[in-house]
Amino acid sequence: MIETENQILKALLELEQAVKLMATANPKPNLLPIFAKLDQWTAQLPPETDPTLLHYLRKKSYEKARLFLQGRDSENKMGSCGHV
Repeated sequence: MIETENQILKALLELEQAVKLMATANPKPNLLPIFAKLDQWTAQLPPETDPTLLHYLRKKSYEKARLFLQGRDSENKMGSCGHV
């Protein structure tokens, strides 16, 4: 995994944790900086990046991207776009 993918995974885990705390957090966490980081790092991925990962990130399928980066892509369900 390249460094950019590591940074994306770290941000995805941060996002997952923030979302879990959303119901009880006061004040609510600001997710916009996490989304901005994800967009920035997605744009920095090299052209040879796995097309599946690029698809997940461009479609904002962040849970699928996280599972992919964790080597758990087989757990992903087919989306409305017809792609796993």
